[in-house]
Amino acid sequence: MTPKITTELLAQLRQTMRNSKYVRESIQAYIVPSGDAHQSEYIAPCDCRRAFVSGFDGSAGTAIVTEQHAALWTDGRYFLQAAQQMDSNWTLMKMGLKKTPTQEDWLISVLPERSKVGVDPLIMAADQWRNISRALKSAGHCLVPVEENLIDVVWTDRPQRPCRPLMTLGLNYTGLSWQKKVAALRAKMTERKASWFVVTALDEVAWLFNLRGSDVEYNPVFFAYAIIGTDTIRLFIDGDRMTDSSIRLHLQLNSDPAAEERVQVEPYNTVLAALQTICAGLAAKEKVWISEKASHALISTIPKAHRLLTPYTPICLAKAVKNTTEIEGMKRAHVKDAVALCELFNWLEKEVPKGTVTELVASDKAREFRSQQEDFVDLSFATISGTGPNGAIIHYKPVPETNRMLLVNEIFLLDSGAQYKDGTTDVTRTMHFGTPSAYEKECYTHVLKGHIAVSSAVFPNGTKGHLLDSFARSALWESGLDYLHGTGHGVGAFLNVHEDPCGISYKTFADEPLEAGMIISDEPGYYEDGSFGIRIENVVLVVRAETKYNFKDRGSLTFDPITLVPIQTKMINLDSLTQKECDWVNSYHQKCRDVVGPELEKQGRLDALQWLVRETQPIAKAH
Repeated sequence: MTPKITTELLAQLRQTMRNSKYVRESIQAYIVPSGDAHQSEYIAPCDCRRAFVSGFDGSAGTAIVTEQHAALWTDGRYFLQAAQQMDSNWTLMKMGLKKTPTQEDWLISVLPERSKVGVDPLIMAADQWRNISRALKSAGHCLVPVEENLIDVVWTDRPQRPCRPLMTLGLNYTGLSWQKKVAALRAKMTERKASWFVVTALDEVAWLFNLRGSDVEYNPVFFAYAIIGTDTIRLFIDGDRMTDSSIRLHLQLNSDPAAEERVQVEPYNTVLAALQTICAGLAAKEKVWISEKASHALISTIPKAHRLLTPYTPICLAKAVKNTTEIEGMKRAHVKDAVALCELFNWLEKEVPKGTVTELVASDKAREFRSQQEDFVDLSFATISGTGPNGAIIHYKPVPETNRMLLVNEIFLLDSGAQYKDGTTDVTRTMHFGTPSAYEKECYTHVLKGHIAVSSAVFPNGTKGHLLDSFARSALWESGLDYLHGTGHGVGAFLNVHEDPCGISYKTFADEPLEAGMIISDEPGYYEDGSFGIRIENVVLVVRAETKYNFKDRGSLTFDPITLVPIQTKMINLDSLTQKECDWVNSYHQKCRDVVGPELEKQGRLDALQWLVRETQPIAKAH
């Protein structure tokens, strides 16, 4: 990857930091977070400000520019990528390593006395604002809101904000009407004595109204806010997409003004003004409920006495626990996905030895096979297709400059997924098309053992995901190996592939306890810089487990894999597996054969069916 040359750009930005046209007083540092005004992980091109200013385009990171320095913080998934994409103007801050200072500590160490640090208050989450502001204040500095985003000032060819058509989802996909979802939300509001609820996350707006969009690549969401009152529903959204008759009918926009429930549609950028008006008319004890992850700009509009802040909203929690219809849809989507991947891996096995398949070709082929499946909409993220050393870059995305040929003597890692109208998929398989070395097999087997340990874990109700993280690492740890990413994330139902509030991670973030009906990924890995990457990922459903005893009537949970793609057995060191682990692999492969086999046959994909049968032959330990 060629790093972006940022010398001129940084000079322009520093000039705007001193320009009274944009800032009331000069600021000595400017913070550029990753997200958009909705604190989204994946964002539209017009919101990729941190990527524009630094050159690093991974999904997570924060850039800070001072008069003398430029630094970027990102996590272990992106250390290699960021180092390759940024020029010498930038210092890479590797989050999670002991020697790496926090953003606040670094700022305090480099700033002159009584400095002002600026940030766009719409782009920074309120909880982050609070933490940084407090730390800076204690050192004699202050965090100030800069209303006009300074990156937008220097970004002369910034793309327009997308405003694409919307799609309605029927009850056959959602299981619940939007009216019932609003009623459930209002019941929660009544419990918490809240008169108003502000919906800021894009996936929460989409889920609540049973609408989907395509404003953000790979995420079926659209730019909107909503404010729900006890007897009003206000949707803040731009464009002429509300003129579509199916959307109007869906939201009852054509109904009689005196009708019991109709949605008021207002311009997207009027949400702040609307919230100000609501807050100006609040009675003494009225509350406005909003996520503490919402932007500082929105939360600071609500007077402190009237704020009801929670880390996870009732919509976020309801969305995470899938209903029967959503679960069935997710299972269908994963069967279709398995059909596509059986076709792909069968094709790769034949083509790779010919020396004609590159990472980009493999990635394109994966999309081609998926697109042939019913209700396919898009990919669920940019395909990670990495062979050999590229596989060691955890969130690698092939581009022409880095595109390698798949070889029979290298490990190939494919992490990919799709959006179908009935569900979202995310699966990683690691393949070798020749003869893996003893060391490659050893590492692969450690990863597989971790994957099985999580997948077959039985744990009490109320357990948080981070308590399961060490299950995935135990076999790696025994050999002095590890990986620098979480083990699992929540997955949406035809929504964002990364979904709060549940996950499995070594970071003890405020994850919510796992519940039956939640869907998460199980994806341990191991990466050898400059050599190879290994990851095995299934999407799993949290289900109730039957146990011999039931301590304090708590009940137990376990996981049921809904990804049904064979795990390559020639990469396994069978002597290292226990009998129980062998049985797990055989049982999983039998399920792949039983469920995906008939679908391959039905679709007439007989070559791929033969591949599936071959790849799911039972394994046995040598005696």
